[in-house]
Amino acid sequence: MVDLAALLGIAMTLSVGTMSPGPSFVMVARTAVSASRADGVAAALGMGVGGVLFAIAALLGLNGLLQAVPSLYVALKVAGGAYLAYLGWRIWRGAGTALSMFAEGPVAGVSWRRSFLYGLSTQVSNPKTAIVYASVFAAFMPVAPTLGFDLAVCASVFAIEAGWYGIVAVVLSSARPRGVYLRAKSAIDRLAGGVMVLLGLRLVTSAARP
Repeated sequence: MVDLAALLGIAMTLSVGTMSPGPSFVMVARTAVSASRADGVAAALGMGVGGVLFAIAALLGLNGLLQAVPSLYVALKVAGGAYLAYLGWRIWRGAGTALSMFAEGPVAGVSWRRSFLYGLSTQVSNPKTAIVYASVFAAFMPVAPTLGFDLAVCASVFAIEAGWYGIVAVVLSSARPRGVYLRAKSAIDRLAGGVMVLLGLRLVTSAARP
């Protein structure tokens, strides 16, 4: 039987964290306005799958492993931060590139897969998210969780992550936000890329602090 109180506690806490601005929001927002609604939704689905991977890791005891091997957590922070900074640099570098290729929409069957993987890789590149998941689960998990509870948690995580970023993608892919982006692409991309680089570097430098 599913412990509804514990499930609601996990879902509500993770919802607040998911809606907080960060590299995932930047990536989905830019994908939605620069490519298409389908690409933005695909990226959101990637976020959902990444969230489920974190949930599974937390259920398997990732937090205990990282506490037992601190150097592993440091390595994950450095690697994840470096990857986020790299993504930001790519956005910055392409700021001056025209988007005429999107006038007729992305290539069917290709672009959305790339966007899905982009969303997934952005999600899993931040080890702090794994710690958040592990901490939340530790706080709310029942003493003896059942398989049904674990499955309900994973389903809830996917719904929260994919649902929120799906809303972001749908809203920001509408005509007005898209038009604003196309008119100010260079400045917006440099801002988005700069934010991603700073978030990545912040993650890397935090690895040196206890």
